Amino acid sequence: MIGDRARISVMVEVPPSLAFEIFTDEIDRWWRRGVKFRHAGARGGLLRIKPEVGGRLFESIDGDAGPQVFEVGRVRVWDPPPRLAFSWRNANFAPYESTEVEVEFTSAAAGTLVTVTHHGLSALRPDHPARHSLQGAAFSRMIGLWWGEQMSSLRLLCGERGSS
Repeated sequence: MIGDRARISVMVEVPPSLAFEIFTDEIDRWWRRGVKFRHAGARGGLLRIKPEVGGRLFESIDGDAGPQVFEVGRVRVWDPPPRLAFSWRNANFAPYESTEVEVEFTSAAAGTLVTVTHHGLSALRPDHPARHSLQGAAFSRMIGLWWGEQMSSLRLLCGERGSS
């Protein structure tokens, strides 16, 4: 279906096992901060993945009354190093709304090709706030650009780790 998915790939200069480890174990280091990328916005917090099928992808947000935890998704596939998949939901999603993210780590001469496919976007109603009034290919393009910024951060961290 047109507008149902966004796919982005980035080449990182580390082997697939290390790329998978950095993606999962160090997600808080490469996942961008700020209101565009985190529920915490400008507040402090941590992003974590529990490393198992059914494990939570969650953000812990610092607050006046202590940390608040928001579940972003659940791990659907945990198969290091070739594949990871998880459900994905934003803070403005209703409890029954979610999308899916698949991440593949493919060995390449220069390191690892990391491909993120975010799909199920068409399930979000046309007036959903996550769409920012965009539909079809325009919405998928926005999601792809968002993931592109995230994957640029992953590439930089992998570059640091690969040279150390």
